Amino acid sequence: MGQLLQVNEQLSIHGDEFVVTFARSPGPGGQNVNKVNSKAIIHWALFESKCLPAAILHRLAQKFKNRINVEGQLVVSSHTHRGQAQNLDECYQKIRQMILDSLHPPTRRKRTIVPRAAIRRRLSNKKFTSEKKQARRGSDWSE
Repeated sequence: MGQLLQVNEQLSIHGDEFVVTFARSPGPGGQNVNKVNSKAIIHWALFESKCLPAAILHRLAQKFKNRINVEGQLVVSSHTHRGQAQNLDECYQKIRQMILDSLHPPTRRKRTIVPRAAIRRRLSNKKFTSEKKQARRGSDWSE
């Protein structure tokens, strides 16, 4: 497989890193589903890749750890289309989008301080609700 997966202008992955297999698609489809192997499955040995920097590979592995099997391969599959070629293209697009999502490190969350007025407002609302419920309990209904 000599195809090149172009991620962006700077990054591309050689097709020899991918192992492509085909299987029968699940679900309805009549006789066609029982005869044709249209589901595309791509296995990519993620940590043996020489095309991506280590930081991007690490973020990719962290973000999509549920898609990595015990051999350390990223597994992507598609069976939405009826043809092999369309499903294979969709698998490549999924991998491309995963890499694009992992390119930049996530931004750190800034801790914010709750304003004093908001705290006062919340506590006064709680006090009001509590007093309202206390007033309901005041009368004796057993008489």
